Amino acid sequence: MSIPQAKVIVNPVAGASATYRKWPKIKSLLRHIGLPFEFQYTEGVGHAIELAREAANNGCQFLVAVGGDGTVHEVANGILLSNELNETSIGIISTGTGGDFIRSAGIDKDYIKACSSLTSAKRRLIDVGVVEYHKDGQSHKRFFVNSSGVGFDAGVAETSNRLPKFLGGTIPYVIGLLKSLAGYTNKTVTISIGDKTESKRILSVVVANGCYFGGGMRVAPLADIDDGLLDVISIGDMGKIELLKAFPTIYKGTHINHPKVEMEKTTRVEIESAEKFLVHADGEFLGEGPASFRLIPSALSIAV
Repeated sequence: MSIPQAKVIVNPVAGASATYRKWPKIKSLLRHIGLPFEFQYTEGVGHAIELAREAANNGCQFLVAVGGDGTVHEVANGILLSNELNETSIGIISTGTGGDFIRSAGIDKDYIKACSSLTSAKRRLIDVGVVEYHKDGQSHKRFFVNSSGVGFDAGVAETSNRLPKFLGGTIPYVIGLLKSLAGYTNKTVTISIGDKTESKRILSVVVANGCYFGGGMRVAPLADIDDGLLDVISIGDMGKIELLKAFPTIYKGTHINHPKVEMEKTTRVEIESAEKFLVHADGEFLGEGPASFRLIPSALSIAV
């Protein structure tokens, strides 16, 4: 089988610029395994979306994201926004700090092993979520491969995205959580899941395709990226002290047993409120509600 020409999209600042330092070795590894490719550095937020969309529209069948979860998010969005999404698959070499999506997808964190798998013909079709939200008075749409949501977690995403990530893993998320906690107030929202609509006060609602977020927290322990369903984790009117006490359980996924946590599986969610609430996708802050979420089954091909 001939190996298709790949376009490698490299985010040099991912992992506190560790990707820039690792790239020469990764480039040598890719050449060693016989992957024909060209590469391009991203130059800022959103650039990987443009590069991936252009490459897919020009007939590229294989795009490789080198970076963190944000880079994967953007490359996946570029593919899904293209006219050739059924023809283009994504490979991932994780060099960022969190690595939440690769945990859910079963892709090796070791970039040497991840490189070796890129010449395999093995592909996995995964589901993709779509979130519609508002920013600057306009309605916008974004795809997500791992998770999206509203409320406190979106506030943490907004804060942690501004933090230096040299500490890696879950630490930027935890710092963002602590910085966001003092000024945050829970929101009263109307949430529609399937045919059920209810109003309630919430800390957060996470709409998950994959299991993990925040650098290894098992926020949706029963989620599967190819089961045709979104896992909705609703965290009710939990106070600050109560949240801090429950926080360690998220790493094991046992938080779903908390009396103020509800979990449901569905393909569509809508959330609105008279109060302002924030929205994120794959750990990237997007904008504000109202927000709606839906699933596109078997929408993206990934190399595994």
